[in-house]
Amino acid sequence: MHIKTPSTVNLEAVLAKADAFMKEELIPLEPEFVGKEWEEIEPILAEKRALARKQGLWVPQMPAEYGGMGLSVVQHGRLMEVLGQTFFGLYALNCQAPDAGNMEILLEFGTDEQKEKFLLPLIEGKIRSCFSMTEPDFAGSNPIYMGTMATKEDNNYVINGHKWFTSSADGAAFAIVMCITNPNAHPYGRASQIIVPTDTEGFEHIRKISVMSHPGGGWASHSEIKYVNCKVPQGYLLGGEGAGFAIAQTRLGPGRIHHCMRWIGICERAFHLMCHRAATRELAPGKVLGTRQTIQNWIAESRAEINAARLMVLDAAEKIDSVGARAAKVEISIIKFFCANVLQKVLDRSIQVHGALGITDDLPLAMWYGHERGARIYDGADEVHKSRVAREILKGYGVKIR
Repeated sequence: MHIKTPSTVNLEAVLAKADAFMKEELIPLEPEFVGKEWEEIEPILAEKRALARKQGLWVPQMPAEYGGMGLSVVQHGRLMEVLGQTFFGLYALNCQAPDAGNMEILLEFGTDEQKEKFLLPLIEGKIRSCFSMTEPDFAGSNPIYMGTMATKEDNNYVINGHKWFTSSADGAAFAIVMCITNPNAHPYGRASQIIVPTDTEGFEHIRKISVMSHPGGGWASHSEIKYVNCKVPQGYLLGGEGAGFAIAQTRLGPGRIHHCMRWIGICERAFHLMCHRAATRELAPGKVLGTRQTIQNWIAESRAEINAARLMVLDAAEKIDSVGARAAKVEISIIKFFCANVLQKVLDRSIQVHGALGITDDLPLAMWYGHERGARIYDGADEVHKSRVAREILKGYGVKIR
């Protein structure tokens, strides 16, 4: 992985500008967006994206020569916390998953032709993309095993397989597909990543998967896809044959920093809502909800857990910036399960403090609670990361666990 050096931008000024953008341009739109389809929301967001670009808040994860800010993992992580305050914060700055990860791997592994055709329009915000890895018939927790195959035919790859949770496929211009090209190779060298334009014959969008009763749409969708004799040029291979697993690991380390800091941004907003409710909700003359000891405990515990989570994530990010994601694998796994659980606890407490109001769509809490429950599953379930951390620790005591 390419190790990023800190950008010379005034980060505190960028954070302040981004925070003002969230509060003035996006958070006020939340009530208006409730219950609306992507087609209704997207034109409004397009205006906000244009404004973000005009203000210099565009693709912060990309180098300056590509129109970005060139932020390091630590710097970008801090910005993710600010953007996480509202659901469309990352999208407004064109640094949302899966596009951000696709930009990063195209930048690092893409050919000049691939960059011209796919990366540059993605950076410009002219198109969206998706990442197609998870399969319904294989455990997503172990991506070295999958059934989607790509075979060579003349100068093409012919792809056949079944994927789901291909996030943002609805309306995407291309997919980066993880598939087996070398079935007899070592497990970590069997897969490759291949770019597949979504208008390719044989790319079959089966359905948008409803998640926690949210059907989703456009960028905020998760799709089931079938590849049926889907033929693309061999020049669409990304990073070399058999390099799929290594490329996936390259994007996952920084990606988890971004996820965790975004979750901390959600936690901070939920925490503020909880404290405001506790301080203003009258129970009886002269008393407010915040006088109850249980509520006080939740406030104290949430403050401590959010602070601890932030320090853990920034520590992991600093290690990625200095020595790379592979050397920080334990720290990355720790923050993944720790922050996901802090997120769930803080949201649950905030909902409980708000009572009936907390489960309505008058506030973003219920939306976050449903949408982010998957945080403990995607990018590796809690149990997978805990097992990995324990195995690495026990190696120091002479214990080897397969």
